[in-house]
Amino acid sequence: MIAEHTLKTMPDADWGAFAVDHVAYVKRIEMNGQIGYAIHAADGTPITVMDNRDVAMAAVRQNGLEPASVH
Repeated sequence: MIAEHTLKTMPDADWGAFAVDHVAYVKRIEMNGQIGYAIHAADGTPITVMDNRDVAMAAVRQNGLEPASVH
């Protein structure tokens, strides 16, 4: 597991190369009047939407990736 501090302080050039195979983004969305949590690959490709943030974060980890929240 990579320390959160390491991810937050990584230079942009290194982040781009690192993130592609290691990070998925979880973003709170509203869809049809309901709140959901969209999971996207590091390159922005949509993967899925889940009803619960904790479940979304766990799904990302279960697939060998580090979740990153997008606000």
